[in-house]
Amino acid sequence: MEKLFITGIGTDVGKTFVSAILTEALQADYWKPVQAGLEPSTDAGTVRSLVQNPVSRFWPERHRLHLPASPHAAAAAEGLTLQPVDFELPATENHLLVEGAGGLLVPLAPGFLIADLIQQLGLDVVVVSRNYLGSINHTLLTLEALHSRGIRVRGLVFNGEPTPATESFIQQHTGVPLLPRVRLETDVSPAVVSRYAAEFRQWFKEM
Repeated sequence: MEKLFITGIGTDVGKTFVSAILTEALQADYWKPVQAGLEPSTDAGTVRSLVQNPVSRFWPERHRLHLPASPHAAAAAEGLTLQPVDFELPATENHLLVEGAGGLLVPLAPGFLIADLIQQLGLDVVVVSRNYLGSINHTLLTLEALHSRGIRVRGLVFNGEPTPATESFIQQHTGVPLLPRVRLETDVSPAVVSRYAAEFRQWFKEM
């Protein structure tokens, strides 16, 4: 049974889109532990709108915070301090996709980072990368931090137009498995998600 945590090399690199694809590919349940920012839509709402299979269950966020900011700051704005004991995996017998907030070292609270949450939940990780100036550094730092914590990386997703020099360097330097590519889509729809999901489903069958 696949239980995967989706993280990115930063904010706005495509985690939610990839989460929708993986949820559809595996007909998995989906959980966003902390949602910071509720307008115009939550990440869970976005994924739900893109997934068509009748199996996936969308578990409620443990914390829904109004301020679109780092979770520790959004929680503080509401007089809250997030605690490790707040978080337990949903009791599902299905595959499970857990979507993080921002990147690996985003703080949930003082001394409690997204990476700490991943370790606490005991999940493997899929990393989403997008090409921009500095993305090699950000991708390698993310993968190195996961390795140093003993967190298993199931694979890396490149999101955007192909950048062979960047991608081949990252793959050769790290040896991390590559999942299918996701491109920047002008119209993200259930049909687009379904098309990618077929590729990802085949990848998991072959691994």
